[in-house]
Amino acid sequence: MVKSTIIARVVDGLPLAASMDDEQAESELAGYKSQAKAIFKKLNLQSEPMCSIESGPYFLHYVVDQGVCYLCICERSFPRKVAFSYLDELAKEFHMSYGSEVEKTNLRPYAFIKFDTFIQKTKRIYEDSRTQQNLSRLNEDLRDVTQIMTKNMEDLLWRGDSLDRMSSLSDRLRDQSEKYRKDARRLNLEALYRKYGIPAAIILGFLLILYLRYKLF
Repeated sequence: MVKSTIIARVVDGLPLAASMDDEQAESELAGYKSQAKAIFKKLNLQSEPMCSIESGPYFLHYVVDQGVCYLCICERSFPRKVAFSYLDELAKEFHMSYGSEVEKTNLRPYAFIKFDTFIQKTKRIYEDSRTQQNLSRLNEDLRDVTQIMTKNMEDLLWRGDSLDRMSSLSDRLRDQSEKYRKDARRLNLEALYRKYGIPAAIILGFLLILYLRYKLF
């Protein structure tokens, strides 16, 4: 399920709205909300527009749209496609309601906290198992989450990992290069086997026959 939602401005990380969570959730998620704020500070206009970040028992999924970041903290079992569809729904409504005000320089933190009403309503809809089943049937209308970058929170916060698109592209190219190297090695081995495998088997068979004859006679 979606545990919490935070909306922030990309240019400076200013929190614009958030879900009003109960006391238990606030206590359980305090550390993860701090991580979310750290993510906002890392974001810039060159950052990946969508990302899933692993952290303990949760995933922090985010979408960047029109200079605003929409982030939700979800249990690992919550379907990624549903999580990103949920964030897309928030992004559309938030932009329609407050898009013209987001860039104002005199905004205070959580200036649009009233948006929580829509967050809670949408959250209930997307947590309904029937909604999730219906969304799963409409795969063509949902994002292809296999192409969405996945990061680890520890790498992101403590090892200097980046959310930039160029960094992500570099990672993907490195992974593809490694895959191609493995494929090339496999193809080379198959080629060698086709070229020398049968002659080598014949020679080994002949040597084995000679060895057995020598042993027996």
